[in-house]
Amino acid sequence: MRKCIFAGTFDPFTIGHADTVEKCLQLFDEVVIAIAENRQKQCMFSPAERTEMVEAVYRGEDRVRVIRWEGVIADLLMQENTPFYVRGVRNTVDFTYETTDYYATKHLNPSVIPVYIPAEQELLHVSSTLVRNSILFGKPYSCYVPHAVFEAIEKRGNHV
Repeated sequence: MRKCIFAGTFDPFTIGHADTVEKCLQLFDEVVIAIAENRQKQCMFSPAERTEMVEAVYRGEDRVRVIRWEGVIADLLMQENTPFYVRGVRNTVDFTYETTDYYATKHLNPSVIPVYIPAEQELLHVSSTLVRNSILFGKPYSCYVPHAVFEAIEKRGNHV
């Protein structure tokens, strides 16, 4: 069975992230979405909220598993017994960051195989930052997130 890891803070999970997962499902038998803890980031949504949102998006899709992860990705790849680490890239900034991260991860886990999935042109501007800013300034954002994520955010209310 071919399995991949797609990790991120997903604060919140966007249609760009969902597009990457859909492409992964064409390549892999299982996609593990790791809700990562990045202690350097101040997240709008708690780890539990982010996990619940992503689980709601993939409810009924047996090939997607959502987990929370606080360690380094190299260890998660070993724990999940897969070398495939998926990264979505929108631009050269993302590519440069992901490539630097790849070499650091490879130093810790030599078996890692990065899988870069470029964003579709119509999704290049979509980011979690765009969604958070839209929420903070009371602007529309439903077109940037899967319906289940939008519902969860609206249910929570815009009190951040």
